Amino acid sequence: MADRLPRKVYEQELARLQAELVVLQEWVRAERKRLIVVFEGRDAAGKGSTIKRVAEYLNPRVARIVALPRPGDRERTQWYFQRYVEQLPAAGEIVLMDRSWYNRAGVEWVMGFCTADEHRRFLHQCPIFERLLVEDGILLRKYWFSVSPDEQQRRFQARLEDPMRRWKLSTIDLESISRWDDYSRAKDEMILYTDIPEAPWSIVDSDDKRRARINMMAHLLSSIPYREVPLPRLQVPERPEGTGYRRPEKNPGNYVPDHAATLLP
Repeated sequence: MADRLPRKVYEQELARLQAELVVLQEWVRAERKRLIVVFEGRDAAGKGSTIKRVAEYLNPRVARIVALPRPGDRERTQWYFQRYVEQLPAAGEIVLMDRSWYNRAGVEWVMGFCTADEHRRFLHQCPIFERLLVEDGILLRKYWFSVSPDEQQRRFQARLEDPMRRWKLSTIDLESISRWDDYSRAKDEMILYTDIPEAPWSIVDSDDKRRARINMMAHLLSSIPYREVPLPRLQVPERPEGTGYRRPEKNPGNYVPDHAATLLP
């Protein structure tokens, strides 16, 4: 693995790229484009933390994160892609997918949550589905975050020992350790069938999360021919003279207690 990117270098470039993502957002909004960014990879590969940095300064009315739970009883009877179609962006929107329809090619297949026929049908239909999206004008970008077994093990252990991140672990996550080769074979087959010219896969080496975030953002920006959109000129007006309004007396019962004051010496 390459040496970890120094924090100062990382933070400077992260700020620059996040500023460019805001420019991209304004272009998507003004030009009424539709952008989907798919984040896939093994458990603890760094998808969630990258999505967090991508979305940090974006307008949630323009860019939204989609992280669907497991399908319910009714959804399991629908066409597999149906609930994902509901999440597709409208004009001027960006959708960041924290896992996606590729669940069927990964965890569902490896853990036995779908049948062999359902898995085979997915590998056949997915390229067709994605070609339809791209043909309709949607910008589709797909990223696979690749993490080594040793680094995944280290991250799992760190989460287990951190009460603030313990919720990120599940029994299925931990079982992925013993099923490493099964997941590897499933990923290889998935990419073989779904790495199409209209929507190719981009692999992100994510053993160093700082490098992964920077590399993914830079690649995304370089893949879209966006431009800076002139923003309307705004000016904060002078505050007008008062009209005689008097603020009512404070009612202590309506105010949140000043907990911060208890922290001071």
